[in-house]
Amino acid sequence: MSARKRLAMFDLKPVLERAAPEIARNLAAMHAAGSYVLGEQVDRFEGELAAAFHAGHAVGVGSGTAAIELCLREAGIVRGDQEVIVPSFTSLFTAQAVLAAGARLRVADVDPETLLLSPESVRAAWTPRTAAVLCVHLYGDVCRLDEISALCLERGATLIQDACQAHGATYQGRPLTAFSPYTAYSFYPTKNLGGTGDGGAVVTDSARVARRIRMLRDGGRKGDQVARAPGINSRLDEIQACYLRAFLPHLAQWAGHRRRIANAYQRAGIRLTGVTANSVHHLYVMRSNRRDSLRGALAAEGIQTGIHYPAPLHRQPGLRRRASFAAVPAASELASAEVLSLPGGPHISEGDAEYIAERIRMRV
Repeated sequence: MSARKRLAMFDLKPVLERAAPEIARNLAAMHAAGSYVLGEQVDRFEGELAAAFHAGHAVGVGSGTAAIELCLREAGIVRGDQEVIVPSFTSLFTAQAVLAAGARLRVADVDPETLLLSPESVRAAWTPRTAAVLCVHLYGDVCRLDEISALCLERGATLIQDACQAHGATYQGRPLTAFSPYTAYSFYPTKNLGGTGDGGAVVTDSARVARRIRMLRDGGRKGDQVARAPGINSRLDEIQACYLRAFLPHLAQWAGHRRRIANAYQRAGIRLTGVTANSVHHLYVMRSNRRDSLRGALAAEGIQTGIHYPAPLHRQPGLRRRASFAAVPAASELASAEVLSLPGGPHISEGDAEYIAERIRMRV
């Protein structure tokens, strides 16, 4: 393999090529029906997604961020005196969803090894104003849902799951919906199940929650021009549903490929964060105290990397005025300086992973 081979973090082309016949059929059906918003493609995708994730219902929305916001709105967590516990080490969009719903952020640190919100950090962050806990299943790994859901039940708070990086994940052999009626997904193109633009879904076992989310995503309407509740305009596009329906049947196979890539990295001596029995391997993240110099050296050889995430929530200036902090998030602070995301996904082979690992070992 040439040292100058370009290895990108993300490439959708193999996915598009594999699913091309299904994409074409779905697009043709959409155009034949002449329905481009909340039509047959979205309806069918919602049913297929619910079945694939062993859930009762799925509701397509405009983005993963909107999916989280709609969960909060449906749960009535919309006031500034209501706090939502979130991990400091997560995407800024997790926090933006809380603020968009109208609640306040209560920022907690993460477990220093898993980088996930833990029951211990949730307890440390809890206040009398805690209305919800927002678990982020970072990098495709899953929080300790049995303990956190029991804690929320005991203290009367809502558990919402940000599974935007955890498509198809389970916990202790059970679907994520077994632990909470609110699970949010993103279909951003880089996800394990990604579209060709923005998209998201709320997956739940509750028929009542599903009905309410369907209403809230469409301005509080029920197929007419009457707003029955303060809603938002966030509907999954028919055209994205065409692609997602074509990709969904291949998700399990791609998950197996992702697992093999993780194993290849680790066999080659790269320790990855978030590789557990529950993980669906959305990102391949290593840590290095020489992260920036290593990243530069890999880029010089055509190996693209990413940083997820360079600035934890407590370092985001646009969030601080509507946030409080349980303590200095030391684990999040250190992680933001060390994490490095390596190429992975359907476009990367086991040989590619071994090659990347070799180039890393030469520099650490």
